[in-house]
Formats: sequence, structure tokens, C-alpha cells
Amino acid sequence: MLQVTNLTKAFGSGSNKLHVLKGVDMSIKQGEMVALMGPSGSGKSTLLNIIGGLLAGDKGSIVLGDKTYGTKNPSNVVDVRREYVGWIFQDFHLLDNLTAVDNVAMALELSGMPAREAEQAAEVALTKVGLSDRMHHIPDQLSGGQQQRVAIARAIAGNRPLLLADEPTGNLDIASGKEVLQLFKDLCHDEVNPISILMVTHDPDLASNADRMLLLNDGKTEASDIRSAWGLDDDTQGGEEE
Repeated sequence: MLQVTNLTKAFGSGSNKLHVLKGVDMSIKQGEMVALMGPSGSGKSTLLNIIGGLLAGDKGSIVLGDKTYGTKNPSNVVDVRREYVGWIFQDFHLLDNLTAVDNVAMALELSGMPAREAEQAAEVALTKVGLSDRMHHIPDQLSGGQQQRVAIARAIAGNRPLLLADEPTGNLDIASGKEVLQLFKDLCHDEVNPISILMVTHDPDLASNADRMLLLNDGKTEASDIRSAWGLDDDTQGGEEE
């Protein structure tokens, strides 16, 4: 569903040029949740921003559904952001004076959906994330976990096939984080409209619950697991050689 091929990105120029992505290759299937880990500054958010159409890569390509991009200017991939990719951040980015349903609907209206249709889609999305009884509450009347659910509803409304999550449980307590993780699994396994999730996290417990883990290290991604991601020796874990 998502295919990233030989993606590179550098910042700066001359002797100050910093090569962040050095040829990233990765793919995600429909209905799959993939955790992306790596040291701070390794380029995880840069990779998400290029996949999400917010930043142009230097070389390489991204195929998402029937769209091909990767090095195009963000102004030329507006349709990717509108129709293909939903975002979840550590901060919920909800408007304080709007109800849950209006927070979701407004994002759809900004992407060009008629108001009545946007409100209906918002209600469907909020029901899917378990907030059918909280649609008309403003953020201050919701817990942190519920606010993140509103943000997830906003991301999936409009049936976008890919969800990019950047530290989605960073501001949540353990219980709320587990609820969000279970919601992610439910969305991936939806029989009618399964979505795919690429999740950046520093939380090993969260990562270990994904279908796969990728480690971004020295500008490239490699298949990983908790043991190798944290530099643990196989012998100390009683495991077999990878």
C-alpha cells in the first residue's frame, strides 16, 4: 500500500550539509501497523514529513495507492495530504472552543467537503473511536485519552488509507496509551476499511505491539525487534541469532 524507495534528504550546504536520510527503503501493507524507532535526531520525523507530503525529499520515490511523489514540492501534493494521509501528533492540536464533532468536521470542510457531509463523516469517525457520547463536548470536558481519540477521528475521517503517528501516546498516562494502541489495532483490522499505520515511538512496549518494527539508524531503515533496537545481546535474552 505504501512503498518508499531509496529516499534521501539532506539539510544545509557545503561543509555544513547534514545527510539525514541516506537511502530509505520500506513498505507497509494495507491493514498493517509498523513502529519506527531510532535515536533522537535520526530523521524519523523527517521521514514522516516526506511521506505525509509536508516536505520534499532530495532523491527517491514514494508510492502511496495510485500516487507517486517523494521529491515533489509540497504544493504539488496537496491531494496526498487531503485524501491519503491522516496525522496524529503527541499534542492533540484541538481547537479549545469547538466541540469534538466540530473539530473533526472543520478539518474536512477545510479540505473541500460540504458542511453537512463533513458533519456526518465526523460523527461516523467519532463513533468508530468510541466517542459517540462525547461528540458535543469541548476539549476541556474530555480526558487526555479522549482528546487523542478526537484527534484520531479527525485523522481517519474521509477514509484516508494511511495514518502517520508521531509519538501518539507521549502525553498520555499508561492506561490511556494502551487504549489508543488497542484503537490503532482495531482500525488496522477493520473488515470493511482497514487502514495502515506508521508510528514513530520511543516506547518499547508500544513498539512491541506493532505488527513490525523498523529501526532508523545512520540514515537507513532496517528490520528490527525490541532486543536489537535497544542494543541487547542475543545471548542475554536466550534468543537465537537473527
